[in-house]
Amino acid sequence: MTVLQKKAANPIAHLSPEDIEEIGRRLDEIRDEVIATRGERDAAYIRKVISVQRKLEMGSRAVLLLSLFPPAWLIGTAGLSVAKILENMEIGHNILHGQWDWMRDPKIHSTTYEWDHASPAEQWKHAHNNLHHTFTNVVGKDNDLGYGIMRVDEDQRWYPLYLAQPFWNFVNAMFFEYGIAAYDLELGKNLATKERRQDPDFKARTKQVLKKIRGQMTKDYVVHPLLSGPSVLHTLAANAVANVIRNVWSHSVIMCGHFPEGVETFEKKSIDGETRGEWYLRQMLGSANINGSRAMHIMTGNLSYQIEHHLFPDLPSNRYQEIAPKVRAIFDEYNLRYTTGPLPKQVASAWAKVFRLSLPNDFGSKLRSLGRSAGPRYGALPAR
Repeated sequence: MTVLQKKAANPIAHLSPEDIEEIGRRLDEIRDEVIATRGERDAAYIRKVISVQRKLEMGSRAVLLLSLFPPAWLIGTAGLSVAKILENMEIGHNILHGQWDWMRDPKIHSTTYEWDHASPAEQWKHAHNNLHHTFTNVVGKDNDLGYGIMRVDEDQRWYPLYLAQPFWNFVNAMFFEYGIAAYDLELGKNLATKERRQDPDFKARTKQVLKKIRGQMTKDYVVHPLLSGPSVLHTLAANAVANVIRNVWSHSVIMCGHFPEGVETFEKKSIDGETRGEWYLRQMLGSANINGSRAMHIMTGNLSYQIEHHLFPDLPSNRYQEIAPKVRAIFDEYNLRYTTGPLPKQVASAWAKVFRLSLPNDFGSKLRSLGRSAGPRYGALPAR
């Protein structure tokens, strides 16, 4: 992976400006069709998911009242882990994107919803919706690209510190919600100078994050454990394990959507004067999908359709599976790579890139060559 503009074989060199704008027009048609047909079946879907999630969480917490007994601990922990994943991925993430605002239900509206996460909803929406989705995979503009702690492109200068990035990525996975909260605060940049540290807005946002974290920890590590009486320590451990499982799962899904081999990055100057069609094209090439079952798609918040999500972040998530074949048909017609693969393959690809880019380019290139010799990649460019 290196910035698209500096690749020896540019995967979009065959496209004319008219081709790019036609791609944008056809994608707009897909979007308009979904918007025109949103209705009761979509509303019923999200209400059902929320109902299942709430019942699963309450049931799991009830079982954990008896977590002194190993079977109850295992069942309760597993159920709570799934409930937390559903709340973050299919419910919270998508509500905060405004996917369900058209229902005008204040309980699931992007302006009122607060999720089970260390990062306050308002701060996350700014960092994720306004910045990441606007500057997807633009090196130096999209902070989601490596979260400011990793080398994500061969074109970035290598420093010995990057040797540790596999370790940092592992730590980030374990405590992902706190990493996101720090990232939303732009902590590294804002702690760099006294002037930034003393900025009233930064101080106010930091207090908001600390208040949110305190509330989350009180709920998971004080209130619910104490309600378990003799099982207090077992319930506390169950909550900690469920949070780690949720964090690792979320991190894995996000890595699969943005970091496997085949996903492109872009230079800052490449988006100057960017048209609607060019923005669409950047989303198409800067994202990757995951193949799997319907249950897996729901557990990822339908971010297994990351390409479709980046094209249409505010469309109901249950529609991504429906429109994916139409989107892929456009990729195929214009000879573009639709990067996708099973979850284990995409996770392995993303982690291989983390290790490869932790090394200087000459070592990384050798590792990449070994990976290519192992077999063809998913989503390779079709023959012409």
